[in-house]
Amino acid sequence: MIYKVIYQTSSYEVPVRERTQSLYIEADSQKEVRQKLSDRNYNIEFIQPLDGAHLEYEKQSEAFQLETV
Repeated sequence: MIYKVIYQTSSYEVPVRERTQSLYIEADSQKEVRQKLSDRNYNIEFIQPLDGAHLEYEKQSEAFQLETV
């Protein structure tokens, strides 16, 4: 399954909406997503599973690039 991860680049700063970033990653569960990203110093705000029409919509975005971990 593909997940969209909403995060801040530093876990040491207060989250600011304008600095929020997202990435797309393939994993079997949200727990596995967190494990794959554990070596990065991200403040993960939200992990959203994507499927069906929502996944197709996200694929049309220029920002859609599947992260390899």
